[in-house]
Amino acid sequence: QVQLVESGGGLVQTVGSLRIACAIAVHTFSSYAMGWLRQAPGKYREFVAAISRSGDSTYYGDSASGRFTISRDNGKNTVYLQMNSLRPEDTAVYYCAADETAYGTTYYRVDYYDYWGQGTQVTVSS
Repeated sequence: QVQLVESGGGLVQTVGSLRIACAIAVHTFSSYAMGWLRQAPGKYREFVAAISRSGDSTYYGDSASGRFTISRDNGKNTVYLQMNSLRPEDTAVYYCAADETAYGTTYYRVDYYDYWGQGTQVTVSS
C-alpha cells in the first residue's frame, strides 16, 4: 500500500508564501510521478502542479503558473509545493497524489492518479 502524508499547511496572509510537503512511503520513489491538486469548499478538485519521475519536467495549472513551484527530492521520498503571492482564492485543501504511469496530458487529469494523501488545509486571509 502506498502512503502519502502531507504537511506544512496553515494560515497565511495574502501575498504571503507557504511551502507544503508530501512524504511518500514507497521503495522506489523515483518510479512515481507526483502531483498536487486542491479542492476548495463547494468546488471540484482541480489540478495544481505535477512533476515527472526524474524531476526534469514540471506541469502547472493556470492557477499556479508563475506563482507556485513543484519540486522533488528523490533521496528523501518527498515532493514540495512552494507557493508564493498567495491569494484568498488559493484557500483549499491541498492533496498530494502519485502515479506510476502518468505521462503527457495525464499529469493534468485529476482522475488519473492512483494514490492520494489525506490533504492539508491552506487558508489565505485577505
